[in-house]
Amino acid sequence: MVQMPAVFLGHGTPMNALDHNRYTEAWRAFGEAVPRPRAILAISAHWYINATAVTAMSQPKTIHDFYGFPDPLFAVQYPAPGDPELAAEIADLVKPVWVGQDHDSWGIDHGTWSVLVHAFPAADIPVVQLSINAAEDFGYHLDLGRRLASLRERGVLVIASGNVVHNLRRIAWDNPDGGYSWAVRFDEAMTEIMTTTPATLTSVASHDDYALAVPTPDHFIPLLYLAGLADAADERAEVLVHGYAMGSLSMTCFTLGFRQSLRFDDTGPPAPSLPEDLPADETNL
Repeated sequence: MVQMPAVFLGHGTPMNALDHNRYTEAWRAFGEAVPRPRAILAISAHWYINATAVTAMSQPKTIHDFYGFPDPLFAVQYPAPGDPELAAEIADLVKPVWVGQDHDSWGIDHGTWSVLVHAFPAADIPVVQLSINAAEDFGYHLDLGRRLASLRERGVLVIASGNVVHNLRRIAWDNPDGGYSWAVRFDEAMTEIMTTTPATLTSVASHDDYALAVPTPDHFIPLLYLAGLADAADERAEVLVHGYAMGSLSMTCFTLGFRQSLRFDDTGPPAPSLPEDLPADETNL
């Protein structure tokens, strides 16, 4: 079986699900270029709980886990099947790390479906989500990424979805396509790590701009899974597309083991802004 690539997608606002811009175009082109996966394992910033679990239902529900957005966004459905056998396979693969089997509480949240509606719009590939254990440190998540590495040899596409820089309290409404200087510095530093020494990503808290760029770790942690996969395979990540939204969000995306020459510059349409008068820190963006 062909080894699957892996990817970290900076998902930004849920409005990307309805939009067409240079980031969604990169997601679409990536999905069209990769070999058809047996299944997708998604690690989304929005399933952030005090346990490590995988969705193990045969038909996961589409979760609209945000507030204040237009009705068409709440109407989006992503009816991909689940894969209970893969969920059990993951739990066995990463032992002695414990992974619970979630049969009914979660599903496919917007961190996953907002990118999959572009990358795999037919929704015909099984999707399993892995939770982010909020009780564990960065080293745990990097190591768990390493433990998942053999899934790539089994036809599973690992998609990590978050944002390298994610600070909703610093949203700049007047800068829809740019980044604060601290956001740019941090994003560039993480890009240097991911493309040279991904295993050192666990030392990120020592960066001078960490507190502003990562005020909460939920959106950053998915990147650690790609770093773990890279370390296990002795590979380096490559940038698929990069850029910023509203000052304090990085939209940078990284691929691993992707043998295509897709690269997207900063001349295309930007990511969408949030709806007007919507307090960003009350959206669950």
